[in-house]
Amino acid sequence: MAKKPEERQAFNVMIVGQDGRLGYEAALFAASLRQSDPGFAGRLFVAEPQPGPLWKSDPRISSPELRALLADLDAEIVPFESRSFGSRYPQGNKIEGLFALPKGEPFVFFDTDTLVTGPLSSVPFDFDRPCASLRREGTWPQPELYGPGYHQIWQSLYDKFGLDMGPTVDATEPEEYWQRFMYFNAGFFFYACPHAFGRLFHDYAVAVRDDPPRELVGQEMMPWLDQIVLPLVIHALGGARQTIPDGLLDGSVTCHYRLLPLLYAREADAVIKVLESVAAPNRVKKVLKEYDPIKRMVFQRKGEKVRALFDQDNLPRREQVIRNRIKKEKLWMR
Repeated sequence: MAKKPEERQAFNVMIVGQDGRLGYEAALFAASLRQSDPGFAGRLFVAEPQPGPLWKSDPRISSPELRALLADLDAEIVPFESRSFGSRYPQGNKIEGLFALPKGEPFVFFDTDTLVTGPLSSVPFDFDRPCASLRREGTWPQPELYGPGYHQIWQSLYDKFGLDMGPTVDATEPEEYWQRFMYFNAGFFFYACPHAFGRLFHDYAVAVRDDPPRELVGQEMMPWLDQIVLPLVIHALGGARQTIPDGLLDGSVTCHYRLLPLLYAREADAVIKVLESVAAPNRVKKVLKEYDPIKRMVFQRKGEKVRALFDQDNLPRREQVIRNRIKKEKLWMR
């Protein structure tokens, strides 16, 4: 049962920041959090991978001005070591970065390409019952014609870790339909302790990467590894498909826009208003202009041209169609 508002705990927020796009997206996230939820009582952590043997180049945020802006926005840059992932699987930052957060304190993780568009503090998280983003497509698995099918593939993963898949299955969905099985986008997730969540997330991801069940032969695991194991982690920790009210995260309170051209193509006018208002102050603008896609999409108004390509009330069902249309008009950037 969701906690009553008066029982809600203070909680921390984690995003990942590193050199390039993610660092500038981190600044947009921090600015949107401060604007949309000025009463937020928790701490905002920007987990930053450190250079090491698993990185081809230094992943740290190199711009002094960007680091200073994040500090001005009360974002705490916290370092972490990459011991299992690094350049070969940068999505692993969201796993290993969890260990940089205070142990035993509830947290919410967000992908850096997210804007806070409403009062995050008002979301009735039950930190003992985690869930994650349901804003996803059926990207994994892709069963082959002669099998194994969805059920066999997912069953093999639950079996590998001694978990009962039964409670995770949505029996209202047809047999062998992807939404019958619990599958998330890893754009947000939460729990009562980042270290407990991170340990399972790490161990499951490494085990599946290094020793996958035979049912996964022929299945692409990159870049989907985090999303393959996330349902297992959530189920193991007592979570479920959805433990917070619908329409808040990935709705009125946050927007996981993925890339700026996609934001302008398909998100609500209110999201664009938040983006452009948080980017407008001079102290923010002069830093964000260092990153060419933000400069061109937001400040040079290329985003308006992208938006004009689509009817936001009648968008193509598949994201790839949207991407291709933008690319055809030479407006794609990331």
